[in-house]
Amino acid sequence: MDESSGPSPSSILFARGVIAKLHLWPALRLAVLEGWGGPEGAEKRTWIASVIVDAFEEQNPAPDAEYVEDMLLQIMSDEFETVLEDDSALEIGKDIVKLWTETRTGSSELVLKLETEAEKVKGKKPAVQQDANSEEEDWSDDDDDDDEENEEGDEAPPLMPPQDRTKYEPPEIDEDGFTTVKGKGKSHR
Repeated sequence: MDESSGPSPSSILFARGVIAKLHLWPALRLAVLEGWGGPEGAEKRTWIASVIVDAFEEQNPAPDAEYVEDMLLQIMSDEFETVLEDDSALEIGKDIVKLWTETRTGSSELVLKLETEAEKVKGKKPAVQQDANSEEEDWSDDDDDDDEENEEGDEAPPLMPPQDRTKYEPPEIDEDGFTTVKGKGKSHR
């Protein structure tokens, strides 16, 4: 392929589908929304899409779902300090492999469907599944009117934000309503 001619229509279609699929992934949406990857989380999501597209364009045979899963798990760990404890990365991998197969034939049906779904969830906080062992309160506020998010089975994996990896202890409040401040470590005298 001549470099000056640009990417093929099927490659552009595939890239659009990957971007939309990543926008739909609840784990990545939450990581970007909460800033776990820093202020450039949205740019990292676009970068992830480009890494995936490049892998499919450059490798023969094309990567399989497990390869994509491993790539996504590594990127989520490295870039967003997030460890996924579900199979959502594998499901995304399977969908991306299916997307690759369909876009090779020039079919845009799946891409258009994904882009429509991604547009619907733009700016909405994904529903988060709490770990059964967690003592923290739900992340989502029950008073929100965003309950329609769950209609399409849009459930995020159980995640633990980077700052909450230690056991949560509620603050001590004395009888006057003041919070008792405790020092961390043994150096306090």
